[in-house]
Amino acid sequence: MAIYHNAVKVTSRGTGESACASSAYISCSVLYNDYDGIRHDYTGKSGLVWEQIFLPPMAPAEWQNRETLWNAVEAAEKSKDSRLSRMHIVALPLELTKEEWIPLVTEYIQTQFVSDGMCVDVAIHDEDGHNPHAHIITTVRPLNQDGTWQNKTEKEYICVRNGEERGFTAAEFKEARNDGWEKLYPYLVGKKKVYMPASEGEAHGYERASKYPKSTKYGRQNPIAARWNSETQLEQWRIAWENISNKLLEHAGSEERIDHRSHTERGIDEQPTIHEGPAARMIEKKGGFSDRCELNRQIKKDNEEIRYWKSVIEKLKQIPVAVVDTIKDLAYKIEEKRQEIITGYYLLAHNDETMESAAQYVAKMEPLLSDYMENHDKFVSARKDRKDLVREYDSLSPIHILKRKELSQQIDALDTRIAKLKKKDARILKTCGKANHREMLALQEYVVKTKTAVQNHPATKARQESIIGRAITALKDLFIRAISYDPIALMTERKAVRADIELKGTETIEKTIGKKHSFRIYLRSKEKADEIVDGVEREQKEQKSRGKEKPFHTKDTERIA
Repeated sequence: MAIYHNAVKVTSRGTGESACASSAYISCSVLYNDYDGIRHDYTGKSGLVWEQIFLPPMAPAEWQNRETLWNAVEAAEKSKDSRLSRMHIVALPLELTKEEWIPLVTEYIQTQFVSDGMCVDVAIHDEDGHNPHAHIITTVRPLNQDGTWQNKTEKEYICVRNGEERGFTAAEFKEARNDGWEKLYPYLVGKKKVYMPASEGEAHGYERASKYPKSTKYGRQNPIAARWNSETQLEQWRIAWENISNKLLEHAGSEERIDHRSHTERGIDEQPTIHEGPAARMIEKKGGFSDRCELNRQIKKDNEEIRYWKSVIEKLKQIPVAVVDTIKDLAYKIEEKRQEIITGYYLLAHNDETMESAAQYVAKMEPLLSDYMENHDKFVSARKDRKDLVREYDSLSPIHILKRKELSQQIDALDTRIAKLKKKDARILKTCGKANHREMLALQEYVVKTKTAVQNHPATKARQESIIGRAITALKDLFIRAISYDPIALMTERKAVRADIELKGTETIEKTIGKKHSFRIYLRSKEKADEIVDGVEREQKEQKSRGKEKPFHTKDTERIA
């Protein structure tokens, strides 16, 4: 059976990985990494079926050697947490032969990656004939037409002209400067640091607080790299693998097809299995126990039960069944519907109170969070400016007495500002009951989620009211079916089972809300439900007295519907 699997992960130095190591692993070869001096040897690994390097037209021909290619990638990345490459792992259909896997993978690579300017290193693995898959490693930095690497991001300076602000890269600013755009520099205006153009600062005689102009926080991302990193692009790659695989399966005469959508999107009730991985399977192969493998066995068992009971239900739907309702059956079902209505009204009231409190909490915390984040950004910026000034101070020779004195005064002023900002941070932290910045970030995330829940409350309330409405409709049907029974006898039977059903109902409520139920809300919900039940029962009695509803049978013990 063909399965869909297309996992994508980024290889990053920040997690201790390297592009050379990944390439050596998938190609079962030896690669030397010039960046860290490590020799990666995977020649002892088995299961390699096919490997190949694919290059776009602008890439240097010498990159057909994978060691040269990935060392060029490693050399282009300078930081210790650089993203080096992207790894795609795709499951290959067992319905295709090994010879058919190669054109399948090749078409996918050429149409999705190479045509978009990426260099690709690919290998097909199949150790035991049951898990054929392909490892596809792609570059993450776009190439220029001359074969050199493009920048992933560029510094973006915030410039101003006639009160309008706009961001420019260094290259763009060379032209923008001729059109009157100016960079913004920090100037000391009294005790405050204010960003303004150099022309304005010099005209007022202000001292420049730093030589570094104002810039955006993260710079401007390369649009090609941004597209490659997007969720939209990932979805396109997943859809493409589905389409190309299904095309070749059809060409091979197989009726099997794969689908990139999740079980939920496809309307499938079965639970998907999780990825086990070679380590878990090796543990089990050696006689050990793996939690991941055991979980998959349980999932498969549960899915078999789901399929079995669905088939039973489908068979039952085809068979006309005689349903016998005794007075006890009807009494139990009426009390169940009564309890569903009680539970529905309880959850409505509970959610209304919870969301009201949540809205008040959000209204209280949002201004504090906004004030804190703004103040903390100023605090971080001030510390950075102080670090720059200290670095400049240390770089000066002792003979620059006046300049060193000026820098010393600026550092002292920043120390005062930093102390005030830190004090304000501490005051807001105390008000919010938090100890540090990390806890404030967690609080901010919680407030955002809570605000979303408050905004979604009307839709949630409408769904709960719909559930109550369906229970009332079912209750009406039950009272129609109970018309021929003695009302006093029916009420006696209802009261006999009511306590047990109410106990189960309160347990359901407490399980749903995650805490002990409120007797006040429960009593109010119970009163509402009893009003509805009594009204439905009274309506059916009136219809019976007018002869509008004919009894289904004349016996006092049972009926056949």
